[in-house]
Amino acid sequence: MNRKVSVAPMMDCTDRHERYFLRLISKNTLLYTEMIVDEAINRGDKKKLLEFNINEKPVALQLGGSSPKLLAEATKVGEDFGYDEINLNLGCPSKKVEKNRFGACLMKEPDLVAECLNEMSNSCKIPVTAKTRIGFDNIEEFDYLNMFVNKIKEAGISTIILHARKAILKGLTPKQNLNIPKLNYDMVYRIKKENPDLEIIINGGITNTNEIKKHLNNCDGVMIGRAIYQNPYFLNDIERDIFNNTNILSREEIVKKLLIYLEEEVKKGAKVNHIMRHTVGLYYGQPGSKEWKRYLSENMMARDSDFQKAKHIMDIVQNNEKANQLSV
Repeated sequence: MNRKVSVAPMMDCTDRHERYFLRLISKNTLLYTEMIVDEAINRGDKKKLLEFNINEKPVALQLGGSSPKLLAEATKVGEDFGYDEINLNLGCPSKKVEKNRFGACLMKEPDLVAECLNEMSNSCKIPVTAKTRIGFDNIEEFDYLNMFVNKIKEAGISTIILHARKAILKGLTPKQNLNIPKLNYDMVYRIKKENPDLEIIINGGITNTNEIKKHLNNCDGVMIGRAIYQNPYFLNDIERDIFNNTNILSREEIVKKLLIYLEEEVKKGAKVNHIMRHTVGLYYGQPGSKEWKRYLSENMMARDSDFQKAKHIMDIVQNNEKANQLSV
């Protein structure tokens, strides 16, 4: 699987509608689901939780949990639904997640993590990976992280995504944990150097293709989250500069295809705002960005927004396209 560039799993962001939208822009990046708790899959509505559009592929399912048995069962279900990879979340720092004993707090329990990953790997034939932080609370030491990484490796896992910040489990919100702990890229580079047989993906604070190229000199891949959610067309730069792909849709072409998808999904019962909320940043930094956001806010972000309002969005798109052409 090509993990050179991937879009990070983000709660309340990388749902199936967001992934379909991003796939219209990028053909080469690996996409991830939001974290889904193993117990929810095993006891809940599997179709509602896991169903996705075939055009999203390649797509990975991220799981949260700490029960080897439940995680293995959820992994097998994910494989049966057609996911290309199953990932274990070992990096989420929220209090709710910690209370339920999964996420970043599991960095304190390397043996349990190894047992979970081993059971997951044995339950399926697709790749199982792990996403973790470089430390937690007062622990940000290379020796501890390297020990943790080796526990994961001993469980049969060969791909590890490292968010280059430690997690502060007490005193910081999940949002603050994305900014306040300092980035430490060198720690991730050292892990790769010490473990050349592992596929090490670096994550955290990456905002442009020059940074991506630098990281790729030291790691096997790059994972990006907020920078893509805020500016989805950043994927255009990635396709061009990293994958040498110039066959990329314009913003206007993307919206036209998304409206076809929107109409189909609304007929199935989806809400317009659930889909279009992901497109707020499509014109990020471009002429017409304010008009685009204003139209979405006034017409397509309310719960009762309908498809008829959505069709008028093409007028805004075409005007924005003209503005962009004039500004070049």
